[in-house]
Amino acid sequence: MSKKQLYYSDAERMYIVNQMTIEEIASRANSNERTIRRWKEEGDWDTKKTQYLLSKQMFHEELYEFARKLMNRIKEDLENGEKVDTGRMYAFIRMLPMILKVKEYEDISTKKEAQDDKKGLSQDVVALIEQEVLGLNRGQ
Repeated sequence: MSKKQLYYSDAERMYIVNQMTIEEIASRANSNERTIRRWKEEGDWDTKKTQYLLSKQMFHEELYEFARKLMNRIKEDLENGEKVDTGRMYAFIRMLPMILKVKEYEDISTKKEAQDDKKGLSQDVVALIEQEVLGLNRGQ
């Protein structure tokens, strides 16, 4: 089995999702940096990375829009003297800090793209963001 067959998809994921540099990927894949650069060009990883980051930004915008609609409905209920559903109020209160965390994550990702050849986030930081901000648990 060739090195490309063994490492290509992992290298692509590390570049696009994990925001790792070519140097870091080459080190982990026990490959030459030129090989990783060639795979990057062949697979158009920069376009895929941009699309991935845009999808993250779209999530932030959708979350923000949902929170805004929820807030407006709660406000309307309060102004009309109606009882506010506790489930909606709880959801809104829980959502507010998450919006800020998702936005911070997106800002970091966007800044990372602008500094393409500089060091990326460590695996510990990525794991922390996935767990604390996005609520994802690895290995489950």
